[in-house]
Amino acid sequence: MEVFLETERLVLRRFTAADADHLVDLDGDPEVMRYLTGGAPTPRNVIERDILPRFLRYDERSAGYGFWAAIEKATGDFLGWFSFRPPDGAGPEEVELGYRLRRAAWGRGYATEGSRALIRKGFAELGVRRVFATTYQDNLASRRVMEKVGMTLVRTYRLTPADLAAEGTFHSTAQEVWDGDDVEYALERADWERREAAGARQAGSPGGDHHAE
Repeated sequence: MEVFLETERLVLRRFTAADADHLVDLDGDPEVMRYLTGGAPTPRNVIERDILPRFLRYDERSAGYGFWAAIEKATGDFLGWFSFRPPDGAGPEEVELGYRLRRAAWGRGYATEGSRALIRKGFAELGVRRVFATTYQDNLASRRVMEKVGMTLVRTYRLTPADLAAEGTFHSTAQEVWDGDDVEYALERADWERREAAGARQAGSPGGDHHAE
C-alpha cells in the first residue's frame, strides 16, 4: 500500500487496479450520486475503462497531486476518495479539492479531516497559493465541509451539459437534473496562514484549550 497522507483516523493511499469494485459500490449508492447524476449509478464499464485508469495515470505523473483512496484506520474499510489537483491546463499554484465518501462515513467528520490535511499539505509543502472546491447549490453537507475548513463562497454559476461532460468523474448530462446553480468556495494561502497563526496563539495562551472545538 503506497500511503500519501495520514490523519488521526484516515489513510489516503494511491489507487490500484483492485479498487474497481470499491468505486462501483461507492457510485452505486443513489444518495452518494444525488447531486452528480440525480442518483443514477456510474456504469461499471465507465469506472473500469475511464475513471480508474485516469486516477492511476494522474498519480503516476503528478507527485503531490491526484486522487487517493480514503481508508479508515480503525477498520481498514474503504470510505471513498479525495482529490487535490490543479485544473486541466493550470499550474500548481491553484488547486481544486474534491471528495466523495460512502454514506456510512457521512456525519463523522471524515470529509473535514481529510480536506484539512490536504489543504495543510498544499499550503505548507507544495507551494499552493489558492485552494478551491465546487458543489451543487443544494448539497448543503458538502458546503458545510468547505466552510469548516476555512473556505468562503466566491461565486455562483451555471454548468452546461458540455461542462458536466468534461468533468473528471461521471456526471449526468441531462439538463432537467440541473435546475439550479453550482457554487465555488476558496481559501487563499495568506488567509490560511493568518488563521493558523491565530490558532497557535490561542492554543498557547493560558486556558486557551478550554475554547478548542
